[in-house]
Amino acid sequence: MIRYFSTRDPHKSLVRFEEALLKGLAPDGGLYVPDRIPRLEPNRWQRANDIAEVGIAVLGEWLKDEIPPTDLEPIVRDALNFPCPLVKLSDDLYVLELFHGPTLSFKDFGARTMARLMQYFLRKRGERRIILVATSGDTGSAVADGFAGQDNIEVVLLYPKGKVSEVQERQLITQRPGVRSFAVEGTFDDCQRMVKEAFVDPELAHLPLSSANSINIGRLLPQALYYLWAAKQLHNHPQSEAVNFCVPSGNLGNLMAGILAALMGQPVHRFIAAHNDNHFFPDFLQGQAEAYQFHPTIATLSNAMDVGSPSNFERLYTLLGAEKLRRWVWGTTVSNQATLGRMKKTYEAYDYIACPHTAVGLEAQARYRQETGDPTPLISLACAHPAKFPEAVSRALGKESPKEEVLEMLYSRPTQVQTIGATLPALKAQLL
Repeated sequence: MIRYFSTRDPHKSLVRFEEALLKGLAPDGGLYVPDRIPRLEPNRWQRANDIAEVGIAVLGEWLKDEIPPTDLEPIVRDALNFPCPLVKLSDDLYVLELFHGPTLSFKDFGARTMARLMQYFLRKRGERRIILVATSGDTGSAVADGFAGQDNIEVVLLYPKGKVSEVQERQLITQRPGVRSFAVEGTFDDCQRMVKEAFVDPELAHLPLSSANSINIGRLLPQALYYLWAAKQLHNHPQSEAVNFCVPSGNLGNLMAGILAALMGQPVHRFIAAHNDNHFFPDFLQGQAEAYQFHPTIATLSNAMDVGSPSNFERLYTLLGAEKLRRWVWGTTVSNQATLGRMKKTYEAYDYIACPHTAVGLEAQARYRQETGDPTPLISLACAHPAKFPEAVSRALGKESPKEEVLEMLYSRPTQVQTIGATLPALKAQLL
């Protein structure tokens, strides 16, 4: 059985996946990591016809001692019931579109699967949970949509007031059963700090709190699936079965998921961590910053990646250490101007409209190619639908972004939101 230990526990006390999932954060404030990572034979996922079949095979290996296959299959099929296409831009550059779920963001993969796994265990235990989640944009709407209406679960969303796009905010505050939204007068790092402080506050110990950020291991395992599915779609490439992945990065959960996929057995030559002006991790990779030498958050066009203190660095550092991270991951920072420029270049070259987050990745992969000359086929993750960022698309391309009916319908639905200060007491007053 695969067990999990806290990144901050020197004794590595082990818990089951069920406990790690439902707790979210370890009691000592650390993040749960697996004590071993199963090595999977390629045919376990390369015979799959869709990503749900990848999920059944791969999650079945991770969870085989805790969820019977007959229970796991309907959970995965219900969660991952949307496409995940690989789009060819050129002979050696592909884009994996992760925005075809209900909230048009890659966060749908982890949030929907995690919600159903939580519900499965909570029903068995006869318990409930309050999901406390900080979001810089897309996580919150994916969690709200994925968890809404689930028995035994309430969701409390924190987002930085005035620091998400208009469309993202509408997704966050749209009224849903069992979901409360709070606009925090601060940054995403403030929201994330408030969540972490709430988990270890003695006055809140009686509340059944859990998380749905990428601090929860239950978010990361489903996200690892699309790396395998992308490689499967590219499997017949004549050069090599190995690929490079370019990952637009903020809290580093998406990169952590890719690392897990690689450690499971998918050959990955290099990961490219594409950051906006929030530059701690690229600085660390280049030896210009020490571990945990974080910076204040900087607001950018790619706001869902505006994270100055990425939580999942702790997981990456625990699992791989500085030397292996710097050898395996190449990183760079991309300014707003370069982001807009890459959106325009991509549209002109490929007739492809990229959201600002996706454009940060496409700019980073271009720099990586130029600097290294690495010919390995490269898959860049497309994180969100461009329709969620109409202002950025208009600035970059001089035209309106494509419309999406699911977003247009939001404006006819009622909303619910309350503004609070960026302090733990302000949050505690609401929780209590």
